[in-house]
Amino acid sequence: MNTRPPAPPFTAESAVLKVRAAEDAWNGRDPARVALAYTPDSRWRNRSEFINGRSEIEAFLTRKWERELDYRLIKELWSFSNHRIAVRFAYEWRDGAGQRFRSYGNENWEFADNGLMAVRIASINDLPITSGERLFHWPQGPRPAGHPGLSALGL
Repeated sequence: MNTRPPAPPFTAESAVLKVRAAEDAWNGRDPARVALAYTPDSRWRNRSEFINGRSEIEAFLTRKWERELDYRLIKELWSFSNHRIAVRFAYEWRDGAGQRFRSYGNENWEFADNGLMAVRIASINDLPITSGERLFHWPQGPRPAGHPGLSALGL
C-alpha cells in the first residue's frame, strides 16, 4: 500500500481519524498489517529500543504481542500540526505468569505526504494492576464504538 489516508496536512477531524485507525490496527495485533502503516524506512524509538524499517517493526511487534497477552489499547489525540500528531495512550495486558499491567505513554508521530508514518517516538511506563483494577474489558480486537476513551475513564 502506497498511501494510508487520511494524509497530511491534518485537521482536527482527520487527526482524530488517524489516531483511531492506529488504535484499531494495533488492537488487531497483526504485526505485518500494522507495519504497512509505516514508511519502508520508518524510524522508531520505543522505550529504549531503536527500530528502523518495516521488517524491524514487524519483528518488534511480533515479540511484543507474544509477551504482552490480552492486549487492549486506547489512544487519544493530544495535539496535531501539518504533518505531526501527538497522542497519549494506555493499554492493559498480562504477562505469562498472569500479572496484569496498565502501560501509560505518549507518542510523537511524523507522517510522509502519503499518510504513512515516517517517525514514531514513544515513551511508556508500566504499572502493575490487579484483575479488579482493569478498565478495558471488550473482546479481543478493536475497541467498540461506545466504549469510553481515556478522558472519560479518568486516565
